[in-house]
Amino acid sequence: MQFPNTLKTPSFIQKLQWIADPVEYMEKAVQQHPDLFTAEIVGFGGDVVFVNHPQGIQEIFTNDRKKFAAIGELSKVLQPLIGDYSVLLLNGNHHKRQRQLMMPSFHAERLGAYGQAILNLTEEACNQLPFDKPILAHDLMLKISMEVVLKVVFGLSEGERYQKLKDLVPKFVSEMFNSPLKSSFLFFSFLQQDLGSWSPWGRFIRQRQKIDELLHTEIAERRRENNPERIDILSLLISAKDEEGKSMTDQELRDELITLLIAGHETTATAMAWGLYWIHHSPKVCEKLLQELDTIEGIKDPMSIFKLPYLAAVCNETLRISPVVMFTLPRAVQESVKLLGHQLEAGTIVQGCIYLTHQRENLYPQPKQFKPERFLERHFTPYEFMPFGGGVRRCIGEALALFEMKLVLATILSNYQLSLDGQRPERLQRRGVVLGPANGVKILVKGRRPRQESLVVAANTLTC
Repeated sequence: MQFPNTLKTPSFIQKLQWIADPVEYMEKAVQQHPDLFTAEIVGFGGDVVFVNHPQGIQEIFTNDRKKFAAIGELSKVLQPLIGDYSVLLLNGNHHKRQRQLMMPSFHAERLGAYGQAILNLTEEACNQLPFDKPILAHDLMLKISMEVVLKVVFGLSEGERYQKLKDLVPKFVSEMFNSPLKSSFLFFSFLQQDLGSWSPWGRFIRQRQKIDELLHTEIAERRRENNPERIDILSLLISAKDEEGKSMTDQELRDELITLLIAGHETTATAMAWGLYWIHHSPKVCEKLLQELDTIEGIKDPMSIFKLPYLAAVCNETLRISPVVMFTLPRAVQESVKLLGHQLEAGTIVQGCIYLTHQRENLYPQPKQFKPERFLERHFTPYEFMPFGGGVRRCIGEALALFEMKLVLATILSNYQLSLDGQRPERLQRRGVVLGPANGVKILVKGRRPRQESLVVAANTLTC
């Protein structure tokens, strides 16, 4: 089978480069082939065509299930983490059914019910911060996002099961996400050997088993409880019915909960840590954002925060310049087709490259510069800006993730004076299948921030 713009580097070297430094790998590849290239990397079992031109990505997304079909098995690298029944790994009607069961729990109208909990959890976490002592913003955000997942997704805020999950999940995630070396266990199956609890894979397996036991116990208890007043996502998923009146099985619920743990915990925390970094790396952006936040009296109304235009632009620019996810989920060509002038045969695997699309100079002038104003000056299509993927595989939790990101950043920035600690700039580094800050974003909390109440009064006067 012929592939377009194939990289000439030997396959084994490509795989090592891909695991060790995917950003450098992608940037070197796009210098050779600006719009699409073919690479052979681990995780897919063969050659993959990576596309970063919006026109090509649009054709892939708008032909879902026709010319380009999303195939869950192609994401099998995630199976040890999320199981066989996650919406990420399902195909066809099975995927459609699972997605339809899950979507109502994440509708935008439900966000208001979760907003106050997110604000409260953020304030509680920040009340424990030490002043004038370096901390890692990524660690803080992981702590906050873990509490949000337990409260909003699982409906847990106290008790032995809550505490065990709170302790176990970060360890479980760190086994696969802390460094490129640990991530290699996901990509090379021959490394997945259980040699006892002292071995990396053995430790991972045992942690996963403990979490599974807790989740299955919680699912069984929640089914017996059958409380229609509960609004946490687990309760909503348990009560959801498909067109035939059937609900999810316990195993399906378990796999979706693990997926939400990974997607809602690690990825959202990473995006928020990047947000703090870029805001404080750009003093003018920080000043402008604080002025906008000071127009909201008391910073207590979640929906008022959510609607702030400059805050939205800052979050979007954060997700553009440092996307947590590198690629859209893979698609398989269903019939011979032309893409950007290149002939692709049936069976060819294609992926939209989020990182490279977000770095295109013709879309985002000076792409290495953090400039939130670009999102106020023009509208970007779903094929130009796609931090949550696209098509039928677009992230279900997008609205909740953006909502949480805005509320957490607004709460911290409104109430605390922060600065970056040290002069070394952050860089994107592999953390499992996502990109995170290599140094964790080291910050100093200088103290409480006095709000500029005059701006609040002025804003209120203008609206009267």
